[in-house]
Amino acid sequence: MHSKTVRGLIVCSTVGVGHNTLNSGELGLRNSKKMIEILELIDQGEKTLASSGKFGRFGGIFVPETLITCLKKLENEFNWALHDPEFQTELSIALKDYVGRETPLYFAKRFTNYYKNENGEGQEIYLKREDLTYSGAHKINNAIAQVMLAKRMGRKSIAATTGVGQHGVATAAACAKLGLDCTIFMGNIDNERQSSNVHSMKHLGAEVKSVAGTFKDATSEAIRNWTENLEGSYYLAGILVGPHPCPSMVREFQTVIEKETRKQAMEKWGEKLDVLVACVGSGSNALGLFREFVRDENARLI
Repeated sequence: MHSKTVRGLIVCSTVGVGHNTLNSGELGLRNSKKMIEILELIDQGEKTLASSGKFGRFGGIFVPETLITCLKKLENEFNWALHDPEFQTELSIALKDYVGRETPLYFAKRFTNYYKNENGEGQEIYLKREDLTYSGAHKINNAIAQVMLAKRMGRKSIAATTGVGQHGVATAAACAKLGLDCTIFMGNIDNERQSSNVHSMKHLGAEVKSVAGTFKDATSEAIRNWTENLEGSYYLAGILVGPHPCPSMVREFQTVIEKETRKQAMEKWGEKLDVLVACVGSGSNALGLFREFVRDENARLI
């Protein structure tokens, strides 16, 4: 019996993929029930998103009252930008000429051969090379879009939080391009561990503020800083955490990964992907890839 070729995809961001990434279970034996639940709720909740920011039992706005008006204004500007041809054209140009999109969908031949069985059968593995973007990861997709949005809202400065540093570098790069002041808040432990990224942020003109504690503490400090100047500053979220509309914005601006992947797969072999694999830390990488594929009944999302 002829076996169907399985085409799997791994989204590669800032780190390489080693031989131990896939164990003897091969690609895709386990799906994350939580991620799938969230994706399905997102699919079901699109109609109510604009008004509530909730997807089933997920989502909402739980912040001090002083931020509610600002977040509502941000939501309106975001919804406007999604349907504004001028903004979308400007963003497309920036993604192409500055970020370096579209990124290759690369056939990892040696990686594929490593996992073939004794009969030479196995899945074909492709890498979506997000590590080739300017700043070295998928974070720039969202950062450049939000800095553009902030500038059109009349904001003069950007505040952001970063853990391993990649969102900080991307935000600093986007601010450098568009001429906005940039302050990156970072936990002191992360600051010490990620010295090369801290150097890159400073080289791009950002001020890096070390906060005692972790990423969570740095986020709290960044939001406090934002509340001191709501009309002049902008808090740039890089993860799927925070008050609505921040997670929805990150998701939307990262879907460029999914759109390119689907297009490239059809160009390469004219079929849909069978298995999609993405790392999950704060969620932006995975949701950027899974956003539309969740509707494909035969696609396994891992």
